[in-house]
Amino acid sequence: MSSSAAALSSILTGFNAEYIANLYNEFLKNPSGVDPSWRAFFDTLRDDEKAVLSELTGASWAAKEFKKPNAPFGVKTADEVVKGAKPANKSDVPAAAAASPSALKDSIQAVLMVKAFRMYGHFAAQLDPLGLKHPAGHPELDPVRYGLSDLNKSVYLGGVLGFETVTVEKLLAKLRAIYCNHVGVEVQQVVNAEERSWLEERIETHLQTAFTADEKKTFYKQLVAGQGLEDFLHTKYVGTKRFGLDGGEAYIPCLEEISRRGVELGVREVAVGMAHRGRLNTLTNVMGKPFTKLFAEFNGVPSTPEGTPGSGDVKYHMGYSNDRQIAGATVHMSLTPNPSHLEVVNPVVTGKVRGKQDIYGDVARREVLTLLVHGDAAFAGQGLVMETLMLSELKGYSVGGTVHIIINNQIGFTTLPDCSRSGPYSSDLAKMLGCPIFHVNGDDLEAVTSISRLAIEYRQTFGRDVVIDLICYRRNGHNEGDEPMFTQPIMYKTIKDKESVRSIYGRQLVAEGVYSEAEAKAEVDAFMKQMEEAFESSKTYKVNKADWLEGKWAGLKPAYGDERRGATAITADAIKRLGDKLSSVPPTFNLNSKIARQFEAKKDMIAKGEGFDWAMGEALAFASLLDEGHPVRLSGQDCERGTFSHRHSVVNDQETEEKYTPLNNLSDKQAKYEVLNSPLSEAAVLGFELGYSWADPNALVLWEGQFGDFVNGAQVIIDQYISSAESKWLRMSGLVMLLPHGFEGQGPEHSSARLERFLQLSAEDNWQVCNFT
Repeated sequence: MSSSAAALSSILTGFNAEYIANLYNEFLKNPSGVDPSWRAFFDTLRDDEKAVLSELTGASWAAKEFKKPNAPFGVKTADEVVKGAKPANKSDVPAAAAASPSALKDSIQAVLMVKAFRMYGHFAAQLDPLGLKHPAGHPELDPVRYGLSDLNKSVYLGGVLGFETVTVEKLLAKLRAIYCNHVGVEVQQVVNAEERSWLEERIETHLQTAFTADEKKTFYKQLVAGQGLEDFLHTKYVGTKRFGLDGGEAYIPCLEEISRRGVELGVREVAVGMAHRGRLNTLTNVMGKPFTKLFAEFNGVPSTPEGTPGSGDVKYHMGYSNDRQIAGATVHMSLTPNPSHLEVVNPVVTGKVRGKQDIYGDVARREVLTLLVHGDAAFAGQGLVMETLMLSELKGYSVGGTVHIIINNQIGFTTLPDCSRSGPYSSDLAKMLGCPIFHVNGDDLEAVTSISRLAIEYRQTFGRDVVIDLICYRRNGHNEGDEPMFTQPIMYKTIKDKESVRSIYGRQLVAEGVYSEAEAKAEVDAFMKQMEEAFESSKTYKVNKADWLEGKWAGLKPAYGDERRGATAITADAIKRLGDKLSSVPPTFNLNSKIARQFEAKKDMIAKGEGFDWAMGEALAFASLLDEGHPVRLSGQDCERGTFSHRHSVVNDQETEEKYTPLNNLSDKQAKYEVLNSPLSEAAVLGFELGYSWADPNALVLWEGQFGDFVNGAQVIIDQYISSAESKWLRMSGLVMLLPHGFEGQGPEHSSARLERFLQLSAEDNWQVCNFT
């Protein structure tokens, strides 16, 4: 049953619903057989009203007492936005209701208006902190459309929005407060009715939750830190590129609240991927990178110990990881390094999270959180966003939902939204997967943190992606040396005089009595003093610890100056034992006759010890690693079978289509073999597998191109990550790319893995390029 039908179910209970349902059924069979007043009522129903009544004719009409939905996970229930809007007794229902077609029509129309606000209210929301973009509104939000022009008219709602009866004026006030204030809600694209009802219930009962004084102080301190760092850097390093967060400081409390609430709901690790905007703030104020270290890097001190080889990279590309105390728990926080190529980090972080979840045995995929931070122009424009979203609910790639934050400063370098996207919102792409989307005005700090809580609660409950569109602005140009007045003079005249969100929220807390003016200023002064102390310490700071080879990477060494060949041979007995398993299926399994001949050929190879082909050699290599306890993961297009029908890693029963994987049936003590037919994407899938390899250096992770020729569809991953990540960011990977060439005579698109490009990128022992003939 739809949400509008459910609402009308409650209403009709108060109108003798069984009687009305029977009347409507009679009308459908014989219009002249019902009372003229009801016939006139049914005749004038619009199609949407008829649809709702038709949906309800088979419903059970037992009267149910209205109850407000429980708050999620112990969150406090919100106060009613409209004072005096309390559920009434049945005696409050007009005496004529049970026999009044006009009263019933008003109720139906009121519910349809509620539905319209749920669908279109975001078009009337006050989302732009600059006030330059006025809400477009929507004709479906006009009460006149529903015959409710008399604002003093009372309508019966049977518990909808917490009202039994309510005036049109109060109903509109509440709807506008929920759906047309500083939050714009898009949840109607969520396909699952349970999820959609869950979201609507919380939006309408909990978004106005009052925060405690301590919570408000925490939010304010986070804003103080966010703005304070940018102000300090602007003062000490004038004109230096930092791609600051100025204008979008609400992002810091947003990220912190997602992390805090996530930990309360079972998250033990948070992995963040983002581009350059606001990255230095994230590194320090969220990840916990010491301010002293950041300032030292601004002073020209290398970010790695003296003598460490490699090129290094700019400050706003570097990653960091740290253990933090959040909500009484130790939480591992990490920010993955990224190049300047926007959004390319997305699949890498997602793959790393999947690897971590597999290591922890996190089958529910709730303990490690993927948090991706985007720019508005990049989210709409970069294809890897779509490719990564498409992985989100696939076997072998799902991470239990990603929380996306769009730092929407309403401009991309110098390009305005009307030139960077075709839809009304930069987040529109996420609708293809039915993700809930929340647009929020970045100047309303408590709206931001409320939405942050709701987003992580949704992810932890349903394991699906969710998007926060944080609408803010960029106080400076694209970088601190750029002049935005050349291209956006009106916007930047407005920004020049714009009060910061820290100042706005500080004034609010003073007015509420949470702080005195002196106390609010003292928070700012204390943070700036901390900055000065860190700045002084940075003048003598030196890195003396190589911390990138810790944890699971302990004991591994860089490629240079060391013997790279390990012990790879296995005994003849092991070859026979594993080979027998690889060429066998259960006796009741109906193997395809052609594949059966391949299996017989494999048995012959094992028996004679000769004639081994590529497929058997690969299978034995995988099997020997699995036998030693090393997981093996292989993904790519059609790689279960193999493009050239050579692998048949997974075979299908010809009668039942039951699957059997010989490599997962070697022994009870073997490691896991995972082989996945990937979606038709090169860049996202290769990036995902690279990220997976970063999570577990003891696993063999492979990506196979359908043909080697198609590898250039992932060229940015190869150029910016695989070939150079160790030199730039000291990040190693054991990823293997399998690039089958095809055969001679198949033309220029199916006969080359473009090895010349890999050779051109080869330097400083960064990888091995192997051409097997």
